[in-house]
Amino acid sequence: MLCAGALGAATLAGCASTVQDQPIPHNILESVISAPFPVYWLGGKFDGLQVSEVAHDPAGAYTLQYGDCMQAGQGTCVPPLRIVTSPDNSFLPGDGTPRRTTRIRGVRAVIAQQDKTILIPTGNVVIDIFAANPRTAAAAARIAVPINQIAAPEAPLPAALPNTGFGERAMRSQEPPPLRPIG
Repeated sequence: MLCAGALGAATLAGCASTVQDQPIPHNILESVISAPFPVYWLGGKFDGLQVSEVAHDPAGAYTLQYGDCMQAGQGTCVPPLRIVTSPDNSFLPGDGTPRRTTRIRGVRAVIAQQDKTILIPTGNVVIDIFAANPRTAAAAARIAVPINQIAAPEAPLPAALPNTGFGERAMRSQEPPPLRPIG
């Protein structure tokens, strides 16, 4: 199938992979519930976009992607919306990029990338919202709730806790195996 960029955005919808259009199985979402920290999401569907991918990276962060890739190529996917919850509450990505701060749901948040990226330190995590447009990013920030705790959309978020030191500890995969005598 040939999909040229010159054909326009409406045509690109027909170029999407049929694999991407499959909903995430409930058992994958249920595995997020056992995370040792709150993992934020927007429900199974948000603004007409289904959860299309759930990932848990080696550093501990959980990523929920909403919608199919709008741009892709060689291992790259730019979805309409991605929510990342990181247990390293000392790390705010994009250091050095132009940004401003504002209060969202009672906590200080960082706005960047022409209002399409919102970083919210809350409790012992940081919620990173990456959206295709500012309206979607702002709406997501208003209603994000933990999938594994009781909370209400638009309710105040917990204040950011002091640095947990998460980023200063080695990941389990980085720790050497215990030494054993040879012989």
